[in-house]
Amino acid sequence: MGVHEHSGWREVKNLLCLRLDSLGDVLMTTPAIHALRQGLPEAKITLLTSPSGLSAVEYNPDLDGIWAYQAPWIKWPNVVEDPNRELQLIEELRNHHFDAAVIFTVYSQSPLPAALMCYLGDIPKRLAYCHENPYLLLTDWVKDKEPKEFVMHEVQRQLNLVSSIGFGTQDVGLVFEVQEEFKKSARQKLSRLKLDLKKPWVVIHPGCTAPSRTYPWEKYAQVADGLIDRFGWQVVFTGKKDEDGLVNKIQSQMQNKSFSLSGKLNIQELAEVLRLTQLYIGNNTGPSHLAAAMKTPTVVLYALINNQHTPWGNDSKILNHEVPCKNCLKSLCPLGHNDCLQKVDPEEVINAAEALAND
Repeated sequence: MGVHEHSGWREVKNLLCLRLDSLGDVLMTTPAIHALRQGLPEAKITLLTSPSGLSAVEYNPDLDGIWAYQAPWIKWPNVVEDPNRELQLIEELRNHHFDAAVIFTVYSQSPLPAALMCYLGDIPKRLAYCHENPYLLLTDWVKDKEPKEFVMHEVQRQLNLVSSIGFGTQDVGLVFEVQEEFKKSARQKLSRLKLDLKKPWVVIHPGCTAPSRTYPWEKYAQVADGLIDRFGWQVVFTGKKDEDGLVNKIQSQMQNKSFSLSGKLNIQELAEVLRLTQLYIGNNTGPSHLAAAMKTPTVVLYALINNQHTPWGNDSKILNHEVPCKNCLKSLCPLGHNDCLQKVDPEEVINAAEALAND
């Protein structure tokens, strides 16, 4: 479906964008939001996102407002059933008098729950991908041909959606700006580690929320030792506070000294650390997309549960082991072996890191 100038999207003054997923997904939507901003320079643009996605866009220059909402039709831990929350959001939508909404989803999600809320919130123009005919729930929609006919990168998917209503951009990089105060605090925390910033150092982020996307911790220990033994690189581990135990376990397995900032960085500080490092190594998770936004060379242990979320716009090496059960879209390996990551030898990771460092 194509939408043209007469459809009225160029006259939008108060736009709501919806991306209700996690940090990495929201980051991968920022180029499309940037295209909307370039096409609607005078409009007010608000993003409705998840609590975990909020940090990805807190200082995004293309947005005038950000709302956090934990949608009950998306998988979250500890979601409390409370229909009043949805009724309250619908009332908020009505009170803010949005004149258009763009709903961003992955192909495995239905846009219809969000579309229904926008419909009930009296938003007159509503755009999304959809597999089936949405009838009145969407005024403008693009037939979703993924994954039946093809699969494209998540960033390109969202750029194509806004292109269908006439908005494009040449600047398709991920948008994430680090504030000066956090640049300063990140450097201070690096300094306290007694890291020699004049010598090469790499960041390893071993954690991930999905077990199926997590490279084994003992292999991360082998990778870190190999980088130190072979190249003399310094290794800095990062992670969320609840990943401290994982990092400690890896460090205790290692034969060499390493450093840890696990649990010590907010998202802005982590972005600055990733901007400063020579190389990032991690799973297919939010910080890998943050590294891409910082244009940092990246080695990703990329589980074959899907193939559209690889790093965007930076030098990267994607590592996995080919398996017949790929594209399962599961957080837990259905067959229990995790072969698409388990069978990646640490030597492959070390070699990929060396290749990126020499590019």
